[in-house]
Amino acid sequence: MRRGRFRPAGAALAALLLPLTACDRLAAPAEHAAAAGDPAQHADQGRRPPPVVDHVRTDDPVVFLTYDDSAERDPAFAGLVRERRLPVTLFLTDTVAGPAYGDLARLRPFGASLQNHTLDHRSLRGLPYAGQRAEICGQQTKLRSRFGVRARLFRPPHGTYDTTTLRAAADCGITALVLWRATLDADGVLAPTRGDHRLHPGDIIAVDPDHPTATNLAARTEHLLRTIEEQGLRVGDLEKYL
Repeated sequence: MRRGRFRPAGAALAALLLPLTACDRLAAPAEHAAAAGDPAQHADQGRRPPPVVDHVRTDDPVVFLTYDDSAERDPAFAGLVRERRLPVTLFLTDTVAGPAYGDLARLRPFGASLQNHTLDHRSLRGLPYAGQRAEICGQQTKLRSRFGVRARLFRPPHGTYDTTTLRAAADCGITALVLWRATLDADGVLAPTRGDHRLHPGDIIAVDPDHPTATNLAARTEHLLRTIEEQGLRVGDLEKYL
């Protein structure tokens, strides 16, 4: 297997994306105020900032399924992960997913990767360094104490960030800030954030996990899996590629 290489997202990546929680929907990327993942932005900090990725460069026919909180609310979804041994990536906010940590832990042996989505789902862009570091490092501590894992991947709430976010993430041990190239919305519609409507190897897909009028998460995921397979692709383990 040829693993992917980082592909930092530039100024055209998401800046004003809606949060992925029980009452919100995903949106497409907007313009960023600064180019992300540029080491020169933080040369004085002594740490290389993590790259910002919505796609992994790879020749393998794989795409990556990611979920932000609330996926644990659908018991059938957990059953699907166990049955298919799906290598899904779950970005967790402590105040949202914390009560279900025990259920989420039971998915890890079947392929689920548990990663960082901050303590409280606060929008980070514009916050001072101390506040951003507390949100990211605080959730690192929670994930380590509850699951014994050191998360390497981080998705900022609302998909928004700034250079301070990259600095804080690096100082908390994050090695990649993960956005997305396509979304599966609450109505089961798969939409790219840019480019054509086909999935491509290395695409990172964000699945909207919960909405009052949404169809069943497990059913939507199963439909997405059929689409992935019809396009000659399979689900890969994002953490292994990053």
